[in-house]
Amino acid sequence: MSPPRLPVLVLVLLSTFWAASTAVRSVTLHLARSHSISPDAGAPITAWAASLVAQSAADAARVATLAAGFGKTKKGGRRSFVPIAPGRQILSIPNYVARARLGTPAQTLLVAIDPSNDAAWVPCGGCTGCAASAPSFAPTQSSTFRPVRCGSPECAQVPSPSCPGGAGASCAFNLTYAASTFQALLGQDSLALENGAPASYTFGCLHVVTGSSVPPQGLVGFGRGPLSFLSQTKDVYGSVFSYCLPSYKSSNFSGTLRLGPIGQPKRIKTTPLLSNPHRPSLYYVNMIGIRVGSKPVPVPASALAFDPASGRGTIIDAGTMFTRLSAPVYAAVRDAFRRRVRAPVAGPLGGFDTCYNVTVAVPSISFTFAGPVTVTLPEENVVIRSSSGGVACLAMAAGPADGVNAALNVLASMQQQNHRVLFDVANGRVGFSRELCTV
Repeated sequence: MSPPRLPVLVLVLLSTFWAASTAVRSVTLHLARSHSISPDAGAPITAWAASLVAQSAADAARVATLAAGFGKTKKGGRRSFVPIAPGRQILSIPNYVARARLGTPAQTLLVAIDPSNDAAWVPCGGCTGCAASAPSFAPTQSSTFRPVRCGSPECAQVPSPSCPGGAGASCAFNLTYAASTFQALLGQDSLALENGAPASYTFGCLHVVTGSSVPPQGLVGFGRGPLSFLSQTKDVYGSVFSYCLPSYKSSNFSGTLRLGPIGQPKRIKTTPLLSNPHRPSLYYVNMIGIRVGSKPVPVPASALAFDPASGRGTIIDAGTMFTRLSAPVYAAVRDAFRRRVRAPVAGPLGGFDTCYNVTVAVPSISFTFAGPVTVTLPEENVVIRSSSGGVACLAMAAGPADGVNAALNVLASMQQQNHRVLFDVANGRVGFSRELCTV
């Protein structure tokens, strides 16, 4: 299917189809739906392998930078259901996308929405290094656009602000995103996600981009910082959002981003949301155990424990496609998975070191969070398959061997497909519930 021409907002969402079952004092969410995850039909194994290697490298680059219709009631009581689709099929990016309108009259763009970032940015006319084939925003054609000046509170909130034009000139900032860097000028205009209410929004107007990791039509950050969507629309949506992420193979806008407390699932099991003052934008949760099949993985509690000083802990991230576990945690999970599968391991593929070229029985993998809440992943969220080449790989990898992210566990989008993940920052909790949204 050829990608749609309409510009859209890229949204990284996480979901997994988990069937709920209950036990005394705990909740287990089982992902019951199962089918092979594979590249396009007929794609040669070499192309599939190249795609996996490229995405694995992109995930590694992203993890390396992690340090760095609506109804109105009362204040914080709006709601909006925003359709989302995988950007992989539409824009060849790992993020998920949603339509957004920027400016007056509205200019429609495809912008990435990333829960692990704060700032928003879009390519503007004349940008050097921006994708030539992608639409860009034209500030001069919007009657409501205003530059943000140096010395303003918003200028002080962006990373590495500068004033190349002198005092009173437009505020500029530099940022690294995955393997790319860019320069932008800060501006304000009317922004609305599809089906949402327009609001005055502060964002970066891209002028120079180096590298190819920046989503071609921009990004909206859903982190917890002062310039994130969550913070800028706090009075509208009350610092609450959730998403259901359809399969990355789909090209349909069948997933949804739900904004605001109204319309969120009533029955949802939650775990406390943790805060790291050194990484205040990230969504930390307390993972307390892992199982392969029915057997607990012997992971030392210290390897999972949340520690803001060292950066150790677990985050929920939608911009990374495949889960990355710290080296000791991944080794324990991988070894338990191999023992359960009991088949010869084929050669590694990119960052994936547990692949099979024979038919194997795939065990479930379960993550248990404080609460306790246990999320059990079925085969479709555990391995990635090539229908043309007959290769299956454990869709997880080890994180960096050293550095600030060496102790970080990143629970990524493939492991969350067909599941609603709730981020209730106002009440300090993250929730998981079953929801099939792949069409």
